[in-house]
Amino acid sequence: MERRLSVTEAAKRLGVTSKTLQRWDREGKLTPDSRSATNRRLYSESQIARFAGLVSKQEATRVVVYCRVSSVAQKRDLANQRQILEEFVAAKGFAEAEFIEEIGGGLNFKRKKFLAVMDDISNRQIRTLVLAHRDRLTRFGYEWFEHHALMHGCDILVLNQERLSSQVEMVQDLMSITHSFSARLDGLRNYKRKLQEALNADRAQD
Repeated sequence: MERRLSVTEAAKRLGVTSKTLQRWDREGKLTPDSRSATNRRLYSESQIARFAGLVSKQEATRVVVYCRVSSVAQKRDLANQRQILEEFVAAKGFAEAEFIEEIGGGLNFKRKKFLAVMDDISNRQIRTLVLAHRDRLTRFGYEWFEHHALMHGCDILVLNQERLSSQVEMVQDLMSITHSFSARLDGLRNYKRKLQEALNADRAQD
């Protein structure tokens, strides 16, 4: 009888994450061969082998335009950003471009649509990623994401290479950084306090 693979095993063979495999199931792209007694996804070895062959033969054709602002209050800016990029991709001849809009801070790497785009790049499904400017993808570390995209056959096309984020967004990002470090300092203080209490209790028992 043919061996069944768990989500983790199947994802490893395909070179993707388990979350990507789960999303493919929801989208109907790769449905599990069966389910375990506890309703966990199971894939046959032949099924994964066939799918891996199909993926390797596919050539990325998608052009994705990613638009982002940091807060709901900037929805008008988001609309303007999209309008400018619509004109840009039309001039470039990208008739089938897909537009993805997201509201979230540039320091937040858990943005759902951002992660979905990164997954699709990793799976060589996107040929070109279009941005208004670099900060729309990420506030820091853009060079790494650009390298990752190139290594997976995706070109990133940036309309304006300058950092154009508004003062409001910059302040929000700085506040996020400050909050993060403040939380860590509080955690460190709590840790020191609990450690001291434990040491005092240990001495009291001696």
